[in-house]
Amino acid sequence: ALAKATSVVSGEDKEKVKARLRTGTVVSKDDRNWELRYRQEARMINRSRAIAVDMESATIAANGFRFRVPYGTLLCVSDKPLHGEIKLPGAANLFYQKSVREHMLIGFETINILKHDVANSLHSRKLRAFDEPPFR
Repeated sequence: ALAKATSVVSGEDKEKVKARLRTGTVVSKDDRNWELRYRQEARMINRSRAIAVDMESATIAANGFRFRVPYGTLLCVSDKPLHGEIKLPGAANLFYQKSVREHMLIGFETINILKHDVANSLHSRKLRAFDEPPFR
């Protein structure tokens, strides 16, 4: 659903979306300055096979699991500290100006696709359905 929504919102074909979009595990850290000690953290991050490091995604995942609601996060990756590219204020502002609106629209489109395409089938009995009170 995420790839389909990205294609719809961006107008890009499947190949361009595939080159741009990554799905996978996100590692959470409780220290905002972890990238300043990259050598110490690298082993754990590499072992996890994570595609990103993010603090807020862990909160969403923990509460999604706790309340039995399907969850996902769509991250705007504005820096690449694992590749030696730490986010600087000017570059970050430019990135956010260009990307935030598109990412919000992709998120909304993904939810609409899931509501229509998967409304009658849940991937797990343990999840709440879209027509249950928390989603009304």
